[in-house]
Amino acid sequence: METAIATPRCVVIVNSDLAAGRAANAAAVLALTMGQRHPWLVGGALIDASGFPHPGLIPIGIAVLAAGTGELAAIRGKGIAAGCDVVDFPTQGQQTTDYAAFQTAVLAVPTDDLSYVGVALLGEKKAVGKIVANLGLLK
Repeated sequence: METAIATPRCVVIVNSDLAAGRAANAAAVLALTMGQRHPWLVGGALIDASGFPHPGLIPIGIAVLAAGTGELAAIRGKGIAAGCDVVDFPTQGQQTTDYAAFQTAVLAVPTDDLSYVGVALLGEKKAVGKIVANLGLLK
């Protein structure tokens, strides 16, 4: 399937203050949702020398970057302003394992007051690069 983005770039930005397990969870949740929204992000099957097929992976790569708590909302806003597809993961999502409770908790917070454990951006390579230029890889 073709994409409408000429030179796409996909990044996940995770809160640098998270413990490793929570950071991995945030990156996985964001990537899964981005992949569901854009099935073309999944490449064709990988066939090994024995002829065994392995599921396709993202052919354009996906960097997992880190940002501070206060930066994530701004990154989200810049992504929206640049016309990127933005997937955000509000902090309430790691405070419960009940999705209905998660929905209720987010419903109680105005957009400008939400904080995030992570944000994923998909857009033109230059636009995304400009937004994340000063961020390093998640460590």
